[in-house]
Amino acid sequence: MQNWYHIIPKNTGLSSYIWIIFCLLPFFFIFRSSSVTEIVFGIFMILLFFLAYRLSFISNSGFVYLWVGIEMAISIMMTMLFGYIYFALFLAFFIGNIQNLAGFLTLYIVHLVSTIAAITVIFVTQNEALFPQLPFVIISVIGVILLPFTMYYRIKREKLEGQLEDANEKISQLMVVEERERIARDLHDTLGQKLSLIGLKSDLAGKLMETKPDKAQNEIQDIRQTARTALKEVREMVSNMRGATLKDEMIRVQQILEAAEIDFSMEGNPELEKTPLLVENVLSMCLKEAVTNVVKHSEATACHVRIKQSPNELSIAVEDNGVGVSGKADAAQGHGLQGMRERLEFVNGTLEISSSSGTTLHIRVPNIIQQPKQEGMV
Repeated sequence: MQNWYHIIPKNTGLSSYIWIIFCLLPFFFIFRSSSVTEIVFGIFMILLFFLAYRLSFISNSGFVYLWVGIEMAISIMMTMLFGYIYFALFLAFFIGNIQNLAGFLTLYIVHLVSTIAAITVIFVTQNEALFPQLPFVIISVIGVILLPFTMYYRIKREKLEGQLEDANEKISQLMVVEERERIARDLHDTLGQKLSLIGLKSDLAGKLMETKPDKAQNEIQDIRQTARTALKEVREMVSNMRGATLKDEMIRVQQILEAAEIDFSMEGNPELEKTPLLVENVLSMCLKEAVTNVVKHSEATACHVRIKQSPNELSIAVEDNGVGVSGKADAAQGHGLQGMRERLEFVNGTLEISSSSGTTLHIRVPNIIQQPKQEGMV
């Protein structure tokens, strides 16, 4: 059911201006009459029709059929007295909004029969009243025949599309939940048992350290071997998870800035060397958030990204020539920047903001020394 304020029907293939004309035409037909009584009566009928039409949209009970019945009576009366048949199009539109099949078919048949009967009677008795507007009468009859079915199936289709969209959204949410549960299960299966074993063997080694040092040494060796195995399995699991690389993210960043008509320049090599996948994912997400802030808040015309890799740390600077976060109250405490800080803290990184003829975000992450050939060191 459409909202009550849809007095002018939408999505019917006719312009809103044509429907406005249909709303004003009855006054023209009425004022052609020479009788003051007929004019007053006609204006009352028009106002009553639009009142009932509005009530039809806001009624959710059986009163809908009452208002539609009143509208049909007024439509027939306006046709018989003043030769105005175009209220039938408003009724045809509304009937198409009724999704109860029995009610829809009943109102459709009654409305179609009554409209054709009224037009037939007026043609027989007052041929001169409708003959000048015969083409419009034919179009109106076609509208009364086709418009209800058009609206009925269009609304049904939109409802099904909405349900399909909701279902797809729920499926996406369930897929995310399922993926999280899968990762949790994998982590539990990979680490849970081995960590429990490490804990038990550590307690046993502590007890045997003084009384049976040889057995304690064997338990320590088992702990090392278990830790190596667990570490290897975790690395294999993480390597199978697809993540965003800084090089790929840089391409997307350039596209975003060019779409926002902001000049982009870059210094440094986005292809990181010996950087763990987790750290690169975090840096990619922070870079994306930083550039999003430039587009949304900086009012800048240029953005420069510097990437610097040193033996001690990896740093990324995002610099713009606009007002940035420093020019907006409380912007430095926004959710986006807070999220960047939280992500960087997870990999021992930091975020700093400076302002000088623009705003610069400094992202720093310490290098992690990897020893791929010494898996036994934990």
